[in-house]
Amino acid sequence: ATAAANMGAKTCLVTMDMNKIAQMSCNPAVGGIAKGQIVREIDALGGQMGIVTDRASIQFRMLNRSKGPAVWSPRAQCDREKYIWTWRSVLDRTENLHVWQDTVRELIYEPVGVQQEEGQNDRKNLDSEKSPKKSADKLRVVGLRTYTDCEFQAKCVIITAGTFLNGLMHIGRTQLVGGRCAEPASLQLSESISQTGIRVGRMKTGTPVRIDKRSVDFSLMEEQPGDEIEGHFSYMHDADPGRTDGQAPLKQLPCWITYTNAAVHEVLRSGFADSPLYNGQIQSIGPRYCPSIETKLHTFPDKEQHLLFLEPEGTDTNEMYLNGFSSSLPIDIQLGALRQIPAFRNLEVYRPGYAIEYDYFDPTQLSHSLESKVVQNLFLAGQVNGTTGYEEAAGQGLMAGINAAIKSNPAINGGEPFTLSRNEAYIGVLIDDLVTKGVDEPYRMFTSRAEYRILLRQDDADMRLTEKSYRLGLATRERYDLMADKRQRIEAIIGFCQNFSLKPALINTVLEALGTAPLSQGIKLDDLLLRPQITFVGILPHILPLQRAVEKICLGSRCPMSELLEAAEIRIKYAGYIAREQQAAEKMLRLENIRIAGKFDYPNLSQISIEARQKLQAIQPVTLAQASRIPGVSPSDI
Repeated sequence: ATAAANMGAKTCLVTMDMNKIAQMSCNPAVGGIAKGQIVREIDALGGQMGIVTDRASIQFRMLNRSKGPAVWSPRAQCDREKYIWTWRSVLDRTENLHVWQDTVRELIYEPVGVQQEEGQNDRKNLDSEKSPKKSADKLRVVGLRTYTDCEFQAKCVIITAGTFLNGLMHIGRTQLVGGRCAEPASLQLSESISQTGIRVGRMKTGTPVRIDKRSVDFSLMEEQPGDEIEGHFSYMHDADPGRTDGQAPLKQLPCWITYTNAAVHEVLRSGFADSPLYNGQIQSIGPRYCPSIETKLHTFPDKEQHLLFLEPEGTDTNEMYLNGFSSSLPIDIQLGALRQIPAFRNLEVYRPGYAIEYDYFDPTQLSHSLESKVVQNLFLAGQVNGTTGYEEAAGQGLMAGINAAIKSNPAINGGEPFTLSRNEAYIGVLIDDLVTKGVDEPYRMFTSRAEYRILLRQDDADMRLTEKSYRLGLATRERYDLMADKRQRIEAIIGFCQNFSLKPALINTVLEALGTAPLSQGIKLDDLLLRPQITFVGILPHILPLQRAVEKICLGSRCPMSELLEAAEIRIKYAGYIAREQQAAEKMLRLENIRIAGKFDYPNLSQISIEARQKLQAIQPVTLAQASRIPGVSPSDI
């Protein structure tokens, strides 16, 4: 909504409860492996998630530091309530953005070709006997109706309903209709959409118990603090990261680690007969990479313990989130099992874990802009496309908002959809995977899904994407100037290293102390930095000319010196790998430039396999490269 509004589109956000906007349904954290890269990309494109996260952060960690920078991933623990109200304040200050508290009952359609006129009275929902049928001409959405009988007309509609479409919660054999704990489900809307020919399916996810920290013995747990140097998600930061309104940083809190044991597992197994996952109550597919505790026991029966990660929900609450213990078992089983853990002997909880089933729509029926191929001007984003995770949803929401704004005003971007390729962004990988391959389980992003992950690092998302967004009118001039200034300073640091020669007498003592071979002759500084033992942090205090040059280059920068040095060091150390991956991406780009949409009669293309014909006919790829990524389409078919 903020993306569309900031691009000038008159936007209305319809939500069931204004006090639950940006509610973190599951754990109170943003980022993680590959997910942190998506948040950095959202920020680079002019989105707000990184800024809001920084303002609500109570712990920051850069994950995978022991590995290469291609997989470094930022993660922030957040204060759940402050995250909600920080987002509310962003919405309240956004021009062109209106909020309406209500529940959408149905969408309004008309056949393509009918002129939209103010007050037109022949627009119907498909339930009407006078409405266009499935066999009629292609439809477009022109508005919606709510449960309070309000009608909104719109050039475009974006559905971001999360788990609320026909949501059904499970706790043991108990079933509750709802989209989230203590919140109603969205009924009828899913049927209004599926009647157009958009395919609907069911998926399942879950969430753990919420714990009262006063009942936990933390002396029996392992403390996990955040990074010593406070990090940030947003590139729009000063010395006070992401808090341009003068708000002081929140108190930083630790997370805690403990483990299940044999006694825990015994209690859990005693409740399997009442588990909706195994008694036939739940038929839909759950997330492979975020399994329930009962699924872990079933899949890994010989494993003696499972990691549990206790996360604070905020600075002013006793509520804590038990990551790793998602469950839909009966309440007494959940509580009895947890009390077998020494730190939880006297455990009290606020609410049990539960599973939830919900409707989703087949993402292969979407274009890369996230507009439906079945209904014009209808965009789908987030969990309704078969994904799981805040970050995956946010990336889709941003792209849907951008493209809906373009569709509403063809003067933006020449009316051409804005899409990102697989070598430009994790968001591009995410959307391409969805619309090309579809989903058979809730989709979660990993670094391993990106074949060009050296090009898609978290440290350079602004270099990759901010200029593109600025041209669209989403990223501000301030954001663009900050990126341009940062780029110039990084290039200056790299240029100094390429031209500065080090003599053995100046550096050999330091090299031996760092555990690397001394020099026998002079060497350029950038060549020395190729050694794995050598970092800017390690050598900067010992090379006075470098220290002076860096201080001069960084003088007056809004970007911290540490961030500029890290970016320059990564560029120097991985220059060969980056160049090689760029060449591979450019080779694939040739296939991306060969457009095949509407040029082949696939069912009658006898030269390729029957499976390939069927898959190509169903997906209708836009380019030859997209066709090559469809499961079942072989290189010889291409």
